[in-house]
Amino acid sequence: MSKIPLILIGGGGHCTSCIDVIEEENKYLIEGILDSEEMIGRKILGYPVIGTDDNIQDLVKRDIHFLVTIGQIKSAAVRKRIFEDLKRYQAKIATIISPRSYLSKHSFVSEGSIIMHGAVVSAGARIGLNTILNSNSLIEHEVRIGNHVHISTAAVLNGSVSVENEVFIGSNSVLCNNIEIVSEVVIGAGATVTKSITTPGTYAGNPCKLISSKSSGL
Repeated sequence: MSKIPLILIGGGGHCTSCIDVIEEENKYLIEGILDSEEMIGRKILGYPVIGTDDNIQDLVKRDIHFLVTIGQIKSAAVRKRIFEDLKRYQAKIATIISPRSYLSKHSFVSEGSIIMHGAVVSAGARIGLNTILNSNSLIEHEVRIGNHVHISTAAVLNGSVSVENEVFIGSNSVLCNNIEIVSEVVIGAGATVTKSITTPGTYAGNPCKLISSKSSGL
C-alpha cells in the first residue's frame, strides 16, 4: 500500500524526533516541512523546508495530511494556533503512533497527537487533540489528557489522573493517582505531584509547589 503524503509544520528539535517516529511507523511519506522564511531551501534530516505556515491554505487543496511538529514547553500557544488553522482550513491531520510504543486497544488517541518511542498508554486512557506523549512516558489506566498537552520524556501519570488543556509535564515527573491538573499548568522536570493542582502556573519540587502563577507574568 502506498504511503500517505505528509507535511510537517515546524522544523526545530522536536521535528527531528517526530521524523524518526514517522519513518519507523512507515505509514506516511514526508513531502516537506514548513518553517520560517529564512529556512526555506534548507533540509532537515534530508527533508526540504518548502515554505511557511502561510502556505497551509494552498497545500490543503491537495490530498495531503499535516502534523504540527513545533515543540511545547512553557506555552502551547503556537502549537494550538497552527492546529486551529488546520481545522479551520479543513485539513487532513495525521496521528502518529510509534511501533516501539505500547497503545492499549482499550485506549483512545485523538487526531494530531504523536505517541513517541517507548511510551506506554494503558487501558481506558484517553488522549486529546494535538498532544505529545514523549519518549518513555507512562500513561496508566483511565488517565484523561486534554488538548495541546505535552507529556515529556519518562514522565509517569498514574491511574485515573486527569490533565486538562495546554499543560506541560516535565521529564521524570510523577503524578500520583486520582489527581487533577487544571489547564495552563507547567510542571518542572523531576517534580512529584501528590495533590490536585487547581491554579494555573508553574510548579516544581518534591512534593511540587507553586513557584510562579500565570497571573503574575513571571
